[in-house]
Amino acid sequence: QVQLVESGGGLVQAGGSLRLSCAASGRTVSNYAMGWFRQAPGKEREFVAAINPNGARSYYADSVKGRFTIARDNAKNTLYLQMNSLKLEDTAVYVCAASSSSTSMSLRGMRADYWGQGTQVTVSS
Repeated sequence: QVQLVESGGGLVQAGGSLRLSCAASGRTVSNYAMGWFRQAPGKEREFVAAINPNGARSYYADSVKGRFTIARDNAKNTLYLQMNSLKLEDTAVYVCAASSSSTSMSLRGMRADYWGQGTQVTVSS
């Protein structure tokens, strides 16, 4: 089994930046596609970003494209999400996930094999 633990959430002013981390344990996730999801109050869970195992390909939701960057450090078994130019509508619980696949297709389809517990990101005006 893979355990995923997010960190780095908090309160940030609109226009600011924040970097989330997701530490994986239990086994290496170097062969797993990984991604980030979020759920805001009153809204459905949505896909944010995904990255292939070797980091060669990344995918982003249109709402975050150009502002967020997903990255991974397989030597540290860790996934990151750099969030810049934050907006009020980015406020949500952010969850990392892993898929036992060589591509991120399942993640982009809102499916994963492992999920973290989430970390709260709140953007204020």
